[in-house]
Amino acid sequence: MNVATHIDADAMTSVEIRVRGRVQGVGFRPFVWRLARELGLGGVVLNDSEGVLIRAQGRSSAIRLLLDRLEHDRPPLATIESIEVSPFTGKLRRTFEIGESAAGRSDTEIAPDAAICADCANEIFDPFSRRFRYPFTTCTNCGPRLSIVERVPYDRAATSMASFDLCPICAAEYADPADRRFHAETTACHACGPKARLIRFDGKAVSFEQTSMLDDVDGALGLIQKGEIVAIKGLGGYQLACDATRADVVERLRKLKHRDRKPFALMARDLDVIRRYCAVMDDEAALLASTAAPIVLLDASGPEKLPDAIAPGLGTLGFMLPTTPLHALLLRRMGRPVVMTSGNLSDAPQVIADADAKAELVGIASFALVHERDIINRVDDSVVRVADGRARVLRRARGYAPSPVQLPRGFEAAPEILALGGDLKTTFCLMKAGAAVLSQHIGDLDDARTHTDFVRTIDLYRDMLAVTPQVIVRDRHPGYHSSSYAQTLARVGGLPLVEVQHHHAHVASCLAENGWPLDGAPVLGIALDGLGFGDDSSIWGGEFLLADYSRFERLATFKPVAMLGGDQAAREPWRNLYAHLMAEMGWPALAMNFADLEVYRQLDAKPRKILDAMLRDGVNSPNASSCGRLFDAAAAAMGLCFERQGYEGEAAALLEAAVDLDALHHEDDALAYPFTIPMLKGSSLPYIEPLGVWNAILGDVILGTPVGVMAARFHRGLARAITMMAVKLAKRDSQSGPRFDTIALSGGCFHNRILLEEILRRLEAEGFKVLTHTQVPAGDGGLALGQAAIAAALLIQSKKNTSTKGNAPCASAFQDAS
Repeated sequence: MNVATHIDADAMTSVEIRVRGRVQGVGFRPFVWRLARELGLGGVVLNDSEGVLIRAQGRSSAIRLLLDRLEHDRPPLATIESIEVSPFTGKLRRTFEIGESAAGRSDTEIAPDAAICADCANEIFDPFSRRFRYPFTTCTNCGPRLSIVERVPYDRAATSMASFDLCPICAAEYADPADRRFHAETTACHACGPKARLIRFDGKAVSFEQTSMLDDVDGALGLIQKGEIVAIKGLGGYQLACDATRADVVERLRKLKHRDRKPFALMARDLDVIRRYCAVMDDEAALLASTAAPIVLLDASGPEKLPDAIAPGLGTLGFMLPTTPLHALLLRRMGRPVVMTSGNLSDAPQVIADADAKAELVGIASFALVHERDIINRVDDSVVRVADGRARVLRRARGYAPSPVQLPRGFEAAPEILALGGDLKTTFCLMKAGAAVLSQHIGDLDDARTHTDFVRTIDLYRDMLAVTPQVIVRDRHPGYHSSSYAQTLARVGGLPLVEVQHHHAHVASCLAENGWPLDGAPVLGIALDGLGFGDDSSIWGGEFLLADYSRFERLATFKPVAMLGGDQAAREPWRNLYAHLMAEMGWPALAMNFADLEVYRQLDAKPRKILDAMLRDGVNSPNASSCGRLFDAAAAAMGLCFERQGYEGEAAALLEAAVDLDALHHEDDALAYPFTIPMLKGSSLPYIEPLGVWNAILGDVILGTPVGVMAARFHRGLARAITMMAVKLAKRDSQSGPRFDTIALSGGCFHNRILLEEILRRLEAEGFKVLTHTQVPAGDGGLALGQAAIAAALLIQSKKNTSTKGNAPCASAFQDAS
């Protein structure tokens, strides 16, 4: 907080107070108005393009108290980045008023969408309230923000509420600074706001001859209770809802949605319903009830069970509480959970337009609960998991985006930057004035409609935040759609294009969200994921990098093993198992020792002559030092996921879910699967060698060892090997002292709670300080943040070099250093 006082004596004074941060559309002006009047101050408060501007006059003691309470008593949805105070010499009113918003260039934040607050929830269930059962009840403390905004400053005219004129009663609330709906841009009621309607996609009339209902929302619930799949126009997109307790309905939804095994999200009316199916810890309950109201991954260890089709093979369920008044009303009479999944066909972007919903969802749902308020921005549900006692965002969208990540001091010297992330779980990042705004989750860019949405959302953010990028940043992988679009933007705009290595970006993302200093010492970055394009043009995915923001050195890696069939290996785990076994022991040794195993017979049935030729000749079989593919191979060897993954990361998720926790925590560590650390041939690079692991796994299969115990041994063995590698690298230069004492963990493999907690425990026991992700995903959803931070650091350094030594232009400095 930067509060410059300029206030010395208890005398009359006039000041101008600039408040920056998320202070528009969150009830900040009426909060200031009430404080100022309580303190006897005169003046004005208004919104403008930089945030909130306060001009106040009165006794200096009252001004000091105002500043203190601005910081400590702010509205629940507000966040303050800085408070700057300077003398004001103009004329002010003796009473304190709220002024009109001023237009101009934006330097303020757009608030994330916020879940229904307690006050609004009480209203919609109160029969004596004029908003009884009104599904679009909101106030300054809750409701849509990002999903309905088109531009800033955030006023009603800049949202999809612009077409709804306020009735006299709502207008009076909107104009009353003492009312919690003062300038709440989504204020509405039955008389003047959008209305929920239950329709049939085929255009026929909805008949409820055998169903009693309070209104259309209640009618939709009646259909769900009868086994129908209903499309619901939610906050940031259409959703598909059905009774989660009916296996036949869930299976039907899977078939119609073409969603093979990927888990469904669930919604329940309250925590009591969730606790029937899941263990809910206090921190998880707080997350569920927070203003972000994300999907929270919970252990499915409650007294009751849901059908396996909800989350096949997994030991967790993703639950959320009602996020809007519409959802709260829908579930009021529902004592069971409902599936609440995105309204789309599998892997396509979530539908937001009414016409698209009718065209695309008609084959899945016969009925839809719709309304007239347009969804401007597609915003998926966020996903959060508690690991090692901390909430960790796995998918950052509704409730979190577009809150900025405040970067460490020094980054404000960077120009405005646009970083485009990767191709999977894509987000982009805009950097401006020392803050990084990470977009909501966009999706996978292989889908043409997702790519179109990606381009449109970039344009929208640039307009909303008034950012004019001076540098474009892309991943080094030449085949990424995001990289291709970055080249287009740079070419059309005549802008420098910076390439950033994938795993360096992962590490920088972890450093940035943990506030690591711009000039901080290098850390050991351990980046574990599926794949990324390496500096040597090979595929990396299990890397130990000595890194800061501007440079990195590859100190160690995982064993490079062929990806049989290229990208196909990421979808078919058996390919990775075959490649690992051939690289480690060869077919004759496998046949001699393990011919009686089912996994041997399964591999023998594959076209081995073709596969061996591919391995021998290097045809469509690039080597990859991938931790993700190692997990795939292990899952295949244990029989958890052999032929095909139903979704990206399924094999690793099943392997994690299979872990026997008693074996994990209490079995002798000597039984953990044995990895070794030799040196790569022809180099000084140590690597993690899994030869002993495959003999141990297949030996355990022969012995009939339970899969849960095997999965525990794999996780513990891998965590032990990674820790051993970190210790080895820290001691490598023992004569001059260790090169690092801090380790940053990043990459999609750290979404695995067991792996993360095991590695954390072991590294901290060795005395390392460990940085991990919490507010930004460890996977590719956080990649763009790291890209932007690296580009900013390089540019800042290049500017310093150019001004002091006359070095080459910054663009070439970027290219060389990155």
